[in-house]
Amino acid sequence: MSRLLRGLLVLVVLGVLAGGATFWFAKNALIEPLAVPVDGLRMDVEEGSNLSRVVRRLAHEDVVRHPRLVLAYARLKKLGHIHPGEYMIPAGSNAMDLVARLNRGDVTRYRVTIVEGWTFAQALELVRGANKIKTTEDAATVVAAAKALGIEGNPEGQIFPDTYIYRSGTTDLDLLRQAHQRMNNVLAEEWEKRASDLPYDSAYEALIMASIVEKETGVPWERDEIAGVFVRRLNKGMRLQTDPTVIYGMGENYAGNLRRADLREATPYNTYVIQGMPPTPIALPGREAIHAALHPKAGKSLYFVAKGDGSHQFSETLSEHNRAVRQYQLKRRSDYRSSPADTQQN
Repeated sequence: MSRLLRGLLVLVVLGVLAGGATFWFAKNALIEPLAVPVDGLRMDVEEGSNLSRVVRRLAHEDVVRHPRLVLAYARLKKLGHIHPGEYMIPAGSNAMDLVARLNRGDVTRYRVTIVEGWTFAQALELVRGANKIKTTEDAATVVAAAKALGIEGNPEGQIFPDTYIYRSGTTDLDLLRQAHQRMNNVLAEEWEKRASDLPYDSAYEALIMASIVEKETGVPWERDEIAGVFVRRLNKGMRLQTDPTVIYGMGENYAGNLRRADLREATPYNTYVIQGMPPTPIALPGREAIHAALHPKAGKSLYFVAKGDGSHQFSETLSEHNRAVRQYQLKRRSDYRSSPADTQQN
């Protein structure tokens, strides 16, 4: 009997030792660094892929040494679900890091910035050329993109200028949809809080005004004052007479210099010729420009002229305006600029 007990005790001890050795091996196998280059490993997880496929692929590439153990660990911790996308696995990562990263969906993120004052066409070109963006025929042209976004006619002004974060494989249309919805949301929010007695029949008309304010503004603190000038002009039945609308209407014919003949050329956007506002926005306005268009500054000024440092001289009467034109335009300073040196305008 004692011999049997001793035998059983030996078996128990051996079992414990074996279990301990197995646990020790498994633990060390999971925490040892993967065979990842010093600058990290970039890998793509395709839509519809699963953890087993990814781990076995990495094992085939000698990145993971014990794929079955890694999969068993993932099942035990209920971390088997993974997200598609592009991943960067840093040097020094272990199998547990890998499984957690795939489970969280810590994909590589990219960013693209659509600038205030750009046109829809400029934004479309930027988006389609952005790193890791997947281009589609649905957004190959401005007309195609507008149709895909459900916009009738000219889509100018109807995407929001901002920085957008995306992952590899995001399509150009996906990002444009996000920017379009963002503009709809911002415009609706600002329209809801608009001032009273504005000369707009719709939020879209406010968007048109905001685009003009965006293009005319050289320094941000003048946005509401410039909006005030244009609102007062509309209320008095005066033409807006703003150069950026003329330039937009000229399209590719604009060569960088606005001539007197251009101001007399009849186009739907020439506010020196037409009454009221142009038929569509002329650029992509930011929230501040939209807010200014819906909260114009009170006052009596009806004119303004660029002073050459990015700011403007505002005048109440035509005679005052003409004097300002002679001072700031006819005798331009050598360092004349339409925007401040540290402000980018497009």
